[in-house]
Amino acid sequence: MVPETVVSGLSGVRRLEAVSFRSWPAATTSYDGTWAIRLTAGHPSKRVNSVNPLDRADHSDLEIRIARAARKFQGFGRPLVFRQSPLAPPELENILDARGWRRFDETRVMTLDLENANLAGAVDQLPLQDVGRWIDQSAAMDSFSASVKPGLSELIGQVQGDVGLFLLEDGNGNPLSAAMAVRFGDLVGLFEIVSNPDLRGLGFGRRVLKNALLWAREHGARQAWLQVVAENTAANNLYEYEGFEEIYRYAYRQAPDGFQG
Repeated sequence: MVPETVVSGLSGVRRLEAVSFRSWPAATTSYDGTWAIRLTAGHPSKRVNSVNPLDRADHSDLEIRIARAARKFQGFGRPLVFRQSPLAPPELENILDARGWRRFDETRVMTLDLENANLAGAVDQLPLQDVGRWIDQSAAMDSFSASVKPGLSELIGQVQGDVGLFLLEDGNGNPLSAAMAVRFGDLVGLFEIVSNPDLRGLGFGRRVLKNALLWAREHGARQAWLQVVAENTAANNLYEYEGFEEIYRYAYRQAPDGFQG
C-alpha cells in the first residue's frame, strides 16, 4: 500500500525525484528539455553525475540530445551516464538498448510511514555538527573513499534542507555505524547508511537508522525514504524488516567503450 503522504503513480515519483535532487545536490544542473543534466567535478557519485529524464513524453531528437549530453560530460571528464527512472521515455530506453548501453546498479526507492514506524530502542541522539569527522569515520567504515572528502563536504554544505549527521562510536572513538538524514517538510531522505564491516550483524546499522528516524519524526517528518541497490541483500533485508516498502526503481545506463556521441 502506498503511504498517504506520497502520491501514487508518476506524480509520486516526480515528488521523490525532486526531493532527491535537493537532498543530494549536484554542483551544476542544466536542462535539455526536461532532461536534468547533473554534473559535479568534486564528487564521483552517479546521482550527481548523470542525465535524468523527467518526462515520458519528452522523446524528440533523442540522438542529437544524447550527443549534446556527451559533450557536456566530456567537458567534466565524466563518462556519460543516464539515470533511468519511471519518468524516462520508453523511446530513449529502446535507443540505449539498441546501441548496447550497459545497464547497472538497479536501485529500489523505498518509503516508510513514520507515524506507524516501530522505533522501539531508538535514542534521542543529537546530530553531529562536525562534518569532517562524520566523513572521516564513514570513510573508515568503507562507505566511500577518503579522497572524496572535499567534494562531499561541499555537497553537504549545499543542501538547503534540515541535515542530520548521525554517528555511533565505541568508547575508544572507533566508528560503529553512521547515517545522513535530510528533511524537507514532511519527507526525510536517508543517505550513506553504513556500519563497520568488522562488526556487521550486531545491530549497529539498525540502531543508527532508528535514531535518525526518531530525530526526523520529532522534527516534523511523516515519511522516510531511501535508495538501495537491489542486489544489496543485507541492506534490503534490514529496510524491509523495519517496514520500508518499494515505491519504484531506477537504473543507470552507461555508453559502451568508444562512444563519441
